[in-house]
Amino acid sequence: MPPLFAVKTWRNQIRRTWLYVKHPSLRRRNHAYFKVWLGRVVLWAGGIGVGLLAVGFADMSDAAVHHFRALATENPYLPFVITPLGGALCVWLTRRFFPGAEGSGIPQAIAEMSRPDVRGWRPLLSVRIIFGKVLVGVAALGSGFSLGREGPTVQVGASLLNAMHRYLPGGLHIPRNHMLVAGGAAGIAAAFNTPLAGVVFAIEELTRSVEARMSGLIITAIVLAGIVSQAFLGKASYFGEIAIAGTDREMATAVAITSLVCGVAGGLFSRMLIISSISWTGRLADMRRLYPIRFAAACGFLVAALGFATNGVSFGSGYTETRALLEGTSELSWYYGPAKFIATLIAYLSGLPGGIFAPSLAIGAGIGHDLAPLIGQQDAPGMLLVLCMAGFLAAVTQAPITSFIIVMEMVDGYSVVIGLMAVSLLSSGVSRIFSQPLYHTVAKHMIARNMPRPHPHAKASPAATASPAESAGPPAPSADAGGTPKA
Repeated sequence: MPPLFAVKTWRNQIRRTWLYVKHPSLRRRNHAYFKVWLGRVVLWAGGIGVGLLAVGFADMSDAAVHHFRALATENPYLPFVITPLGGALCVWLTRRFFPGAEGSGIPQAIAEMSRPDVRGWRPLLSVRIIFGKVLVGVAALGSGFSLGREGPTVQVGASLLNAMHRYLPGGLHIPRNHMLVAGGAAGIAAAFNTPLAGVVFAIEELTRSVEARMSGLIITAIVLAGIVSQAFLGKASYFGEIAIAGTDREMATAVAITSLVCGVAGGLFSRMLIISSISWTGRLADMRRLYPIRFAAACGFLVAALGFATNGVSFGSGYTETRALLEGTSELSWYYGPAKFIATLIAYLSGLPGGIFAPSLAIGAGIGHDLAPLIGQQDAPGMLLVLCMAGFLAAVTQAPITSFIIVMEMVDGYSVVIGLMAVSLLSSGVSRIFSQPLYHTVAKHMIARNMPRPHPHAKASPAATASPAESAGPPAPSADAGGTPKA
């Protein structure tokens, strides 16, 4: 005779089965609850995964830069070997195994959200690109190139949530684009340890509007990624707590001068990056198109020469030098800002995976360092440095709200929030005189370049076989070997 508890268990099971058969609505409700919770688990796992990837990317990047600087300090001529070879190897790996991982990563995420629904589209977000972006990006930083990891973390986060979208229950009806926005926003929040900036970045840069359902996805992913990031990296802000002092009159003077200088410099910098991405012509452009590995090696040699001439301050993302300037523990030469400007431009031209967020902040700090003696704020330059960082970043990205919130959270600069808002908006406005929005302009070019080309032996359509008199509109522009339209 079976035990009493076994009999009760069988009775409960029979009763539960009878209720399911008798009441189909109960069965459907439980199934709906299961799908909702499965979707939540998938999203939670994605947010935690983005945080872990961001922390691992940060730790490996810092270790690689530290190791390179140690080698360059011991032997100043060693970068002339490491940087060209490292650049050539990274470009070869990217083109051979990880196509789509080159560049910042933010234009790729934007392009994937606007991709046309056609066959033959080459994906810009995938698990393969996650490995390529992290590993090759760390190798590029470890070779001395002036690049950042924050933009690539956006592509990494969007790629992870893009891969996890397929595991969501179909009944939840969560669009793929919502997952991409959540992943990219979680990536920027975890990379900078700035949760509020992640939300604003999603609204201002990745998508121009946020629906009610999307806002929940974004905030959930950012919260989980931020918890993971703070658990491993601590709760301190990116640059720590910076002493910012100055009167209202000094701030007004600094905002006026900084807006003009950083707006012009950032606009020109953004224009150069756009030209190098979509419309660069000439012998050097042909060399990059025909011999990309040799071109990357040549860029590496220039970066090594620039680092040798500047005692190594132009190597890496610029985090160490920027923090030293903000804390007032280092006196850099006047050429730090211009050298960082040139080094970042060369690194971008090379086609390596890497972003421009951290180098842009370093360039802005260098500009503030040069402006401080000219306007009489060399004794307490903290406020001017912070304003220049926000102004230059806003001018380059033309995302003023994201820029001032990132800098405000990075330096704990709530006391100068009005100045940060003003300089970001004004610098972004000045930049528009010289350049179009960087990321969206490059993303549009990526969409056009990534479109599948018709097969040369494909059967022509009736419109294509019609006579010139019968066809309407001008002829389509031809494309060269690099995929860039010719006028």
